[in-house]
Amino acid sequence: MNRKTFISGASLLTGGVFAGGLEAAGGSRKEKPLLTLAHITDVHIRPGDNAPQRFKACLKRIKKTGVDFFLNTGDAIHDASYDNVKRESVTEQWQLWDDCIQEIKDYDLYSCLGNHDMWWAAPDKKDAMYGKDYVVKRLKIPHRYYSFTRDGWHFIVLDGNNHNISLDDEQFKWLEDDLAATPANTPTLVMSHYPTFGATPILVGGNHSDHKKLKGLFYKHKDKIRASLSGHNHLYDKTSYNGVWYCCNGAMSGFWWGQGDKDSAGPGYYLETPPGYAILKLYKNGGFESEYIAHGF
Repeated sequence: MNRKTFISGASLLTGGVFAGGLEAAGGSRKEKPLLTLAHITDVHIRPGDNAPQRFKACLKRIKKTGVDFFLNTGDAIHDASYDNVKRESVTEQWQLWDDCIQEIKDYDLYSCLGNHDMWWAAPDKKDAMYGKDYVVKRLKIPHRYYSFTRDGWHFIVLDGNNHNISLDDEQFKWLEDDLAATPANTPTLVMSHYPTFGATPILVGGNHSDHKKLKGLFYKHKDKIRASLSGHNHLYDKTSYNGVWYCCNGAMSGFWWGQGDKDSAGPGYYLETPPGYAILKLYKNGGFESEYIAHGF
């Protein structure tokens, strides 16, 4: 995937909810979900192409669906990671993020780190804006990886921004301990910027290189792990394996807020996936549903 692609002056996307059959399988349930969540990913907020206004419009629409809180799987800003990115650009992008997120200030937002969020080109590693610690601060999260529990569901947020897209040894040990300490049969949702498993890596790569190690750990705790969310690939994919739903839920920005290219199936699409977000429904017995919705902005 060419992540340096930058389209300027593209026209606004128009239209409504995508009707191309991207809704996830699983069917509707008669029971009421314990939690209804919005999963946003790869916002890549930046000036230009009315991206902030379009993102805010989408957040306003999501609020009308009655979600309980938001999950964000990274790449909140367009890009801080390339060698030529200057401090002023990083600052501007995070200011735009802060402004847009005010639209959901009354909701909890749980985020993880994306590869484009970190500024590695700071003049010194001691610079306050360098690397992961600054992003943790800007996203208002407790650590680069963490967990929390809401309404009987356990949530684990991972940082795959390590060698060859993986968990470092310290983090993997923490994950093992966290799962071991989680009571049996507690439904658990894992999120990382990068897919831990699924179909999209076959097309564009970008998955955890330690996916076999993670798969083994998830199987060890098969009474708990119900879903694994990701972004990064800007493609929609829902894959079931060993009782776990692996959901790579597209990208809010689609083709980085641009019009697309010759391989785009429609305006703003990355390959066959339109810009969008997912609505998740989590049930008492561990049931899980995910629906991908094209926002059309």
